[in-house]
Amino acid sequence: KARREQVAGLVGIAAAPDFTDWGFNEEQKLRLLREGRLEEPSPYSDQPTVTTRAFWESGGANRVMTGPIAYDGPVRLLQGHRDEEVPWQRAPALAELFRSDAVQTWLVKDGDHRLSRDSDIALIVRAVEDVLTLCSSRS
Repeated sequence: KARREQVAGLVGIAAAPDFTDWGFNEEQKLRLLREGRLEEPSPYSDQPTVTTRAFWESGGANRVMTGPIAYDGPVRLLQGHRDEEVPWQRAPALAELFRSDAVQTWLVKDGDHRLSRDSDIALIVRAVEDVLTLCSSRS
């Protein structure tokens, strides 16, 4: 937001803006406030996922889904339909807020949060190339 003129294009992968509004239940929020950190088992590592109060407060202070997003460049939002971390409905809701008409939401029906299979990586690369092509054609 601070350097919008320097952003030529955006690619979001399981984008989770405003996660402080929807990503934590009341018990988790209270623990963060009371203890200053939240440790939970990670489905991706043997180490816990750690969320600190400072990280959570920073997320809350940087909400973007409160109204229109004044951005006119190309945007590609990739989201796994089977994502257990970020509800897939977040991607089209976010897409709707961008002022730009060059916004596309790519939903991978059998994709999870990581979108890390070879076919997912190929789709991510395609999204980046697509945005780069659009950026170069606008210059």
